[in-house]
Amino acid sequence: MTEDRLNTTGYNQIEDEDIELKLRPARFDEYIGQEKIKENMQVFVQAALNRGETLDHVLLYGQPGLGKTTLSSIIAGAMNARLRITAGPAIERPGDMAAILNDLNEGDFLFIDEIHRLNRNIEEILYSAMEDFVLDIVIGKGPGARSIRLELPRFTLVGATTRIGLLTAPLRDRFGVVHHLEPYKVEELSTIVTRSAKVLDVGMTPEGAKEIARRARGTPRIANRLLKRVRDFAQVQYDGNVTGDVAKSSLDRLDIDPVGLDSVDKKILWAIIEKFGGGPVGLDTLAASIDEEAGTIEDVAEPYLLQLGFIQRTPRGRTVTRLGYNHLGLRPPITHITPHEEQLNLYESK
Repeated sequence: MTEDRLNTTGYNQIEDEDIELKLRPARFDEYIGQEKIKENMQVFVQAALNRGETLDHVLLYGQPGLGKTTLSSIIAGAMNARLRITAGPAIERPGDMAAILNDLNEGDFLFIDEIHRLNRNIEEILYSAMEDFVLDIVIGKGPGARSIRLELPRFTLVGATTRIGLLTAPLRDRFGVVHHLEPYKVEELSTIVTRSAKVLDVGMTPEGAKEIARRARGTPRIANRLLKRVRDFAQVQYDGNVTGDVAKSSLDRLDIDPVGLDSVDKKILWAIIEKFGGGPVGLDTLAASIDEEAGTIEDVAEPYLLQLGFIQRTPRGRTVTRLGYNHLGLRPPITHITPHEEQLNLYESK
């Protein structure tokens, strides 16, 4: 059973989670970035309010930490609705899903995080619930089994996923609003860090905010996490204010480099170069060579390395690109320089 703003386990918010809630914006005008999505959602919300209807079901997808949960909370608040929060892996049986749906009131928002991890049997319950606002329950087994249809109040389902490709087509097609959250720009993250610093009562200079933003991998969640760690260094070893030099020194000690690569990212690059001649190398082989889980590489490290253009996927495996070599201060071997890159080298040398 879900609770308002709690997960299905009923786990109470601890102090760190309270801080996270304070850092989250509560209104559209406080939400920084994702401007096109924000503008469109305000139109959809206002139109639904004008008609006195519930909002269409919403699907938000993108990499972790971009604000999907925060945006869903803002949308529910704009609709003056109660938000119920749960997660796909927490719903283990069809009866759990039925109980959650039956507990909703008219106009409620149900937020399901990692919705792509719902069991297929549970997912099928959502089809009629989303489309017709009814719940079909089978009572009994065998020849004596019978189906009961329960009417549900009209509600809005907000699904969040980091892997939209894993959603089945029948479920994906039942969402009336689908938005892709993009990584944030450094300027947007600087604004977020500055706002968070005020909430945390931390002295922050523009240079300090920008230094943290540069290393946050385009993700507000990471930016806020780095801010809290830099705050610790500033309060213990400096005068409490986060300047550009304080942020740089602190993040260097955390082994976060100027573009946001951490020790695992760099270990991946060095392993491909030193152990496999720059690649190609398969995912499982790479994972074994650096003693990391293949899932960690594929879901956490690799997307950002691909985004930066430091590695590329080929049919034969992962390879380090010219940009990846340059970032490590190395010259790529001739076998890794394409004719186009060779022309660029000649142009840059003039």
